[in-house]
Amino acid sequence: MRLIRSLLWVVLAAVGLSAQETSSKGLKVLTAGHSFHVWMPPLVAEMAKSAGIQGHEQLAISSIGGSKVIQHWDLPPEKNKAKPVLVAGQAELFTMAPTFLPDPGIENFVKLGLEHNSRLRFTLQQNWVPYEDPAIWLSRTKPKSVDRDGKTVAQLRAIHDPYFQMIEGHVKELNGRIPGARIAVVPCGEAVLALRAKVIAGEAPGLSRQSELFTDVLGHPGPQIRALTAYCHFAVMYRRDPTGLPVVSPLAKLPRAEAMNRLLQSIAWNTVTDYPLSGVTR
Repeated sequence: MRLIRSLLWVVLAAVGLSAQETSSKGLKVLTAGHSFHVWMPPLVAEMAKSAGIQGHEQLAISSIGGSKVIQHWDLPPEKNKAKPVLVAGQAELFTMAPTFLPDPGIENFVKLGLEHNSRLRFTLQQNWVPYEDPAIWLSRTKPKSVDRDGKTVAQLRAIHDPYFQMIEGHVKELNGRIPGARIAVVPCGEAVLALRAKVIAGEAPGLSRQSELFTDVLGHPGPQIRALTAYCHFAVMYRRDPTGLPVVSPLAKLPRAEAMNRLLQSIAWNTVTDYPLSGVTR
């Protein structure tokens, strides 16, 4: 048995994982983000419980609508929920959601967190593009409607690829420059594109139009995208396939909920394991 354990540690060291990261032990999680992100923690907690993961704990959620990460960093001490948790060294994983880069808050939080816990993991959520157009998000004039149902897979890819490349380049740069940084990207935007491709192909149970996935013109997510995003985070946090978990609460009252749940689990796992910066392999 001692020899087996020694060999296990050798294998884990070779792939850069710890025994804690491959076990069913729950993580202590801190979150900072905006309205495309901050509803995720309760759903991941629900998934962790269903998966039999013991001790998953959400320590705090810093929520600011439409925020960059630097806005959470700049909050005054009496309102700042993230810094005290990091300084106390309590968190084991910190999830963040930027909007558009550059965003110095990411680097600030990574350095502060590692100063007090050298094993702290970080994730950045890769979003889907608001308003279907980055230029609209950055402009003062916002449209009253956008055409989501007319988009092809090729058009969606052309819209999103520059945004995805922006966050990927930033994460690679930070991981290469900051000692001990282990920032993973949760490819939620890629997963949303995969789901929209299923809708376009008529293969999404209970859905006929892409616009049904969103609740408004900006792109706030409906229940399917919320569940899908949470499954992506679960897969990255615990490096586990969510396939087979019961229907998550946002889907419970939808038609064909079981079939949709299975589809979202499959999309999430395939997307995460096909995406190098997630840190997850099959």
